[in-house]
Amino acid sequence: MSDREYPGRPILAVGTIVVRNGCVLVARRGRAPSRGKWSVPGGAVDVGESLEDAARREIREECGIEVELTDTLEVIQRITRDDAQRIRFHYVIVDFVARWLSGEPMPSEEASEVRWVRPEDLDGLDMTAGTADVIRRLLRKSGLAAR
Repeated sequence: MSDREYPGRPILAVGTIVVRNGCVLVARRGRAPSRGKWSVPGGAVDVGESLEDAARREIREECGIEVELTDTLEVIQRITRDDAQRIRFHYVIVDFVARWLSGEPMPSEEASEVRWVRPEDLDGLDMTAGTADVIRRLLRKSGLAAR
């Protein structure tokens, strides 16, 4: 059991919706929670780290690419309960939209598979709950979906 399971308080995390040529980068989770499901790359914010620095670091560590963050963001929460209804995971996630700058996505320990996907193809993936809707909503707000 990790120090993130059954936490004493919510964990602050970031997610980044990276756009390149009208496609978004998705990652298959390599760890709990949601191991094996597709989501946006991201992870926990380190103490003393800004949200923006955390988003860039997570993309670099998880996928091996560099991005430029935009000003668009959204805050969501993910609460997962166990069979006894105890809180197993509780994340407060700040989602950013970013433009791809350089590098080709590569799998990592945290993301067992990564790929570029057209927004209209998201429903064909086994994604974490609500992720496809968040991606589409932020792409519409940012105006990046058509680029």
